[in-house]
Amino acid sequence: MLKIRDNAPVTEPERQYYFMDICSGYVKKLEEELGHKPVCCVTTFGCQMNSRDSEKLVGILEKVGYEVIEDETKADFVIYNTCTVRDNANQRVYGRLGALNHQKKKNPNMKIALCGCMMQENTVIEKLKKSYRFVDLIFGTHNIYKFAELLAATFEEKGMVIDIWEDTDKIVEDLPVERKYFFKSGINIMFGCNNFCSYCIVPYVRGRERSRNSADIIREIENLVKEGVVEVMLLGQNVNSYGKNLEEDITFAGLLQKIEAIEGLERIRFMTSHPKDLSDELIEVMKNSKKICKHLHLPMQSGSTRILKEMNRKYTKESYLELAERIKKAIPDISLTTDIIVGFPGETHEDVDETIDVVRKVGFDNAFTFIYSKRTGTPAAAMENQVPEEEVKKEFNRVLEAVQEVSKERTGGLEGQVAEVLFEEINEHDSSMLTGRMSNNTLVHAVADKSLIGKILPVKLTESKGFYYMGELVLQ
Repeated sequence: MLKIRDNAPVTEPERQYYFMDICSGYVKKLEEELGHKPVCCVTTFGCQMNSRDSEKLVGILEKVGYEVIEDETKADFVIYNTCTVRDNANQRVYGRLGALNHQKKKNPNMKIALCGCMMQENTVIEKLKKSYRFVDLIFGTHNIYKFAELLAATFEEKGMVIDIWEDTDKIVEDLPVERKYFFKSGINIMFGCNNFCSYCIVPYVRGRERSRNSADIIREIENLVKEGVVEVMLLGQNVNSYGKNLEEDITFAGLLQKIEAIEGLERIRFMTSHPKDLSDELIEVMKNSKKICKHLHLPMQSGSTRILKEMNRKYTKESYLELAERIKKAIPDISLTTDIIVGFPGETHEDVDETIDVVRKVGFDNAFTFIYSKRTGTPAAAMENQVPEEEVKKEFNRVLEAVQEVSKERTGGLEGQVAEVLFEEINEHDSSMLTGRMSNNTLVHAVADKSLIGKILPVKLTESKGFYYMGELVLQ
């Protein structure tokens, strides 16, 4: 590992800024050798928490002198911020690493780094050490804040630098961040997970739950608002658990009320909420809020009580339906979305019928439907009654058909109405149009000038396209 200099600060984030200065010197020297400003590419796999981590990586890279590009084939430094929720995510990384090896042979100054959840698996690290020796830097989820220090190590040491922590109680913020959007931002409010769903590897790679102090969260959002942010997404594996490990007496609902009071902030989103502990207090706060978006992502995973018990989800089909009913009664215009896993060990045709029944009874606006992915190290991976692939595919198609039918019906119900839309980007198919989101998270496409990106404006929803709307800007 990197030799610690006597004058390096021991406190964070001061220590990392110290190493950013050191890295700046190395990058400047590299620029002289290359004859151009070194360029880097950060590729993100996985969830919004990973995306937020990548914004920090990009911020540090720009701080030390790299220019960020999107084409990894032209980069002097490539980082993969990895996900390991499903096995195919791992395989994608291995596949792309093979291509990078050829690039590195052509560009000996090129650096390759891997970080994120996949790196927390011992089997992955062993495979990388054995078959991918050309990788320069490997680190995990717990020490991502140390990136500047680890980057300095790659300039000073030959061979692979590996720094993986099994767990941590540290939370280090106030590092450089380069946001993808100037008008909205993700905010980490907590890290880790204590739920241990039997199919899920997240608690093993993200560690136990730890919440940020509310004052730090409020200060971060206030600063973002000063920079032009109008919408925040509060991030955590289960935001309902926020505050449980803090000395201050605060719940997630209480935190939302504090955020609601921030002047200039217009929209608040959050994910993810676990059905087992979504409180009446939270429902009440959402009901009365003028800023919390009318959208709640409430992962169901299965509609079968028997399967839910095997998944260790700690609720039943009946309790999920009752919760959804309470939410809809309190907030009639809310959009409910969910996650569904098909093919969990032991799942039968009748179990899938139960899932489809919940889809129809709740009336989800959308559902992210996944085929069960066996993750080594989880209890579900050791279960003997794995469902044959052919059966899983048939059942998956049944669920998908039901989801599409219900969500199409739900989405079309607002046709002809006027909705507030936050315009986010130029439409990828028609440059005369902008794409934005309603409070309920539904996409809207409308003819509008790019100068309106980042603004919330009234749009008439002229035509439903099933999962999105075409709209017309209402002139004010």
